Amino acid sequence: MIKKTFKIPDMTCSNCAMKLESLEDSLDGVKEINASYHRLEMVIEYDETRLTDDQIVAAVKKKGYRAEIA
Repeated sequence: MIKKTFKIPDMTCSNCAMKLESLEDSLDGVKEINASYHRLEMVIEYDETRLTDDQIVAAVKKKGYRAEIA
C-alpha cells in the first residue's frame, strides 16, 4: 500500500470532494480516499500492484475533474 496526493485544481465545493471520494467504491485496490476542496487535493491510499496513477487520473477525469500528481 502506498499513499499519494493528487492536485485537483477544478474542485470547487464539498460535493465535488464527496464525488471524488466515491471513487473508493469503484476502483480496485483502493483502501481510502480523502478529498479536500479547501486544499484542492485528493489523498489516496491504494495497492500499487492493482492500480496505477494513470488509472486514477482517468477515473477522476470520468467524474469531470482534472488530476495531477502532487
